[in-house]
Amino acid sequence: MVSCPHRISDVSRSAPVVPAALLTVALALTLTSCTEGGGEAEGTRGSAGVRDLYFPKLGNGGYDVTHYALTLKYEPPPETGDGTGDDTEADANLRATAVVTARATRDLGSFNLDLKGMDVESVAVEGAAARWERAGQELTVTPENGLDEGETFRTTVRYSGTPETITDPDGSREGWLPTADGVLALGEPAGSMTWFPGNHHPSDKATYDITVTVPEGLRAVSNGELRSEAGKDGCTTYSWHTAEPMASYVATIAIGTYEIQRSTVGEIQRSTVGEGEGEGEGEGAGAGGLPVYVAVDPAQVEDSRVVLGRIPEIIEWAEGNFGPYPFSSTGAIVDRPEDVAYALETQNRPVFPGAPDISLLVHELAHQWYGDSVTPKSWRDMWLNEGFATYAEWLWEEDHGGDSAQEIFDALYDGDYYQDAASNEAVWDFPPAKPPSAARISDSPVYERGAMVLHKLRDAVGDDAFFELIQGWATAHRHGNADTADFTAYAEEYAEKTAPGADLTQVWEDWLYGEGKPPEA
Repeated sequence: MVSCPHRISDVSRSAPVVPAALLTVALALTLTSCTEGGGEAEGTRGSAGVRDLYFPKLGNGGYDVTHYALTLKYEPPPETGDGTGDDTEADANLRATAVVTARATRDLGSFNLDLKGMDVESVAVEGAAARWERAGQELTVTPENGLDEGETFRTTVRYSGTPETITDPDGSREGWLPTADGVLALGEPAGSMTWFPGNHHPSDKATYDITVTVPEGLRAVSNGELRSEAGKDGCTTYSWHTAEPMASYVATIAIGTYEIQRSTVGEIQRSTVGEGEGEGEGEGAGAGGLPVYVAVDPAQVEDSRVVLGRIPEIIEWAEGNFGPYPFSSTGAIVDRPEDVAYALETQNRPVFPGAPDISLLVHELAHQWYGDSVTPKSWRDMWLNEGFATYAEWLWEEDHGGDSAQEIFDALYDGDYYQDAASNEAVWDFPPAKPPSAARISDSPVYERGAMVLHKLRDAVGDDAFFELIQGWATAHRHGNADTADFTAYAEEYAEKTAPGADLTQVWEDWLYGEGKPPEA
């Protein structure tokens, strides 16, 4: 594998070069700073963290990001002694520029960005060199002039190094994941801060332009639509545009020797209005075929061909249940199971560890409505993602000759859904709306019992009202954020109008918030 020749202009064409000291972060808790210039500009200090119950350090206060423009240049690890280039433990170099467009929500003298690891080379705000310092995952920026509430400003961060792979509280790996032929970046809940600076909490969504330059022979796949692909000097540059707001935890880049498969979903009408910079219709938006872009590791092509060929069928079925598809393209990324241990609902095209089965494919595509378009306000609200996606699996089974949703519900309640007793009992470990810790936000109660909440809601209001309700919910919070209180209030109001006499008290008290197994199914 040849390396791309390095030019500063390749990395930083989106903003002027700004002089600054080159500094290295040696330890996660080491303080690194650039202190040229005067004191802090007039205004308050933006908060570090948004006090999320489970991840209090994630995100930052004082501003709202509207757009990320990321320009990345990837150098693969050096080839091994046998010439295979398959040394996934070796470092891979990334040189990058991030331009973060945001709006100040209060007067700011300084503000924070989340960035874990990497070497920051310079920071500028509105083209002027800014003072900055680092402590752990916090990059604190002090602009030359204070920022007024309501002011839109651009922060340019130039950085380089090898992004980290981090371990979640539940033991899973995320961030920058080396693969057999490249790298895969996954971000739930905190991994995206390993490869670009930002406001890394699901409550702050933005549009994206992600441009990735890789050595010839590799492909770079990301979210949204591929706007251009250009080769020069032994490199290929891929430019991806995401017009609809996206939480950073579902942003991705996948670099490897993927086989690309393109198709379309039939005539389909969808809304693709973005937020802030980059606003407008994505490629193929409006009436017409919805583009399907699938990237598959060569070792997984044959095993995944049939199931991935059903993506258009699944999208059309999901539209009948959940309403108009919320994005301007769809698809999937399939890597080797030894390179990634789990599937993730990355926006537009979910990631899979090897060829998925049909249920997993349905689950991750349902997340495009519930999780990616309607995104939780906090990590405590994960059941709004996983309960809905799990219930989508039940509905698919019900509509395609499998068990009905009621039969699946009954099996879970009776304790004979899983083959082992421990898994059946784990469903009742805690209420889906109240995970006990960050390590438990992806446990069975969030998925299975979350789906059971929705089934009890369906029982209470009836089929017609239920499907209208979940479609209305997806529409009301399209491309936005919502929490559990928003959902229960929406359901109560909707039930009052469409299912007079329906009492949802038991649904919430026993199934959503109640401890242990409810006394009656």
